[in-house]
Amino acid sequence: MAARRSRGDGGLHFDSARQRWIATASLGYDPAGKRIIKRGSGRTKTEAKAKLKQVLRDHEDGLAIAPEGVTVAQAVNDWLGHGLNGRDRGTITNYTILCQTHVIPALGARKLRDLRASDIDKWLAAKAETLTTWCAIAGCLA
Repeated sequence: MAARRSRGDGGLHFDSARQRWIATASLGYDPAGKRIIKRGSGRTKTEAKAKLKQVLRDHEDGLAIAPEGVTVAQAVNDWLGHGLNGRDRGTITNYTILCQTHVIPALGARKLRDLRASDIDKWLAAKAETLTTWCAIAGCLA
């Protein structure tokens, strides 16, 4: 008989309808109290276990917050639509213009999961050359 998996390691079972091994992990609860469950599947038991380990590793690293297909543009638009409650109308207009002019054209197509700090640093460095007063002055003096 196989040994029981440790608590917090998730579950693993065979789905005969799909002919695949299914790995599940409970990652806590959302604000509404509903359990957050991530799933992975594979043709073999080993493949499903590897996907389960990846899901748990991503969760520990803080990557489980973004579903696979969410892009930067979708996240920015969600923030513009729902994350600015209580802000002045002028602030919302300003943020919308800045996001649509600078953030979405440059980074919008990237998957949020794949976005790294180095990508943001490169983007900010490129923007700094054209947008900051210091670069404009330094460019004039050079």
